[in-house]
Amino acid sequence: MSSTLSAADWLLLFGHFASLSLLGVGGALTTSPEMQRFLVQQQHWLSHEQFASSIVLAQSAPGPNILFVALMGWQVGLNAGGGLAAGPQAWLLALLGLLLAMLGCLLPSCTLNYLTTRWAWRNRELLAVRAFKAGMAPVVVGLLLALGWLLGAAAPGSNWPLWGLTAATTLLIWKTRVHLLWAIAAGGLLGAFGLV
Repeated sequence: MSSTLSAADWLLLFGHFASLSLLGVGGALTTSPEMQRFLVQQQHWLSHEQFASSIVLAQSAPGPNILFVALMGWQVGLNAGGGLAAGPQAWLLALLGLLLAMLGCLLPSCTLNYLTTRWAWRNRELLAVRAFKAGMAPVVVGLLLALGWLLGAAAPGSNWPLWGLTAATTLLIWKTRVHLLWAIAAGGLLGAFGLV
């Protein structure tokens, strides 16, 4: 996939990630449905496969969850540069995309988080602070469910074994003391053998 980005497009990329940074209650992953709408459907800077693989690759790699934003920025820049085979210019544009996406995603939220955390700690006994914390929990769960639905829809065709495995894993983790890593390992083995 190839696209040409102007200076205004690069600024738009930064600005969109910066605005999402302030909406990312529960982490950047909860804003990925909006990222998909913007990057894939509206701007056509990424294909759906590139978007989904950025999330899957970043989540399977060790490290912070925010790595998927870096991969998306990298892909946008690489597409703007003509792909891997286009040479050093494509690599520089990929690096620019990575930096703009990460700075846009981290700068506003880190600043806001630092300031509000200090305030909330000083005022932790206020009813409004406690109510806000309790009220945000269902919002985060809903956003994560939307992400699961979006990634599940990326699977070609009607993949009922995948949906069944997702439901079974959710119930297993919720109702038992089985560690999440065992469920991830089991899902990886099922996928390696082509069962899901």
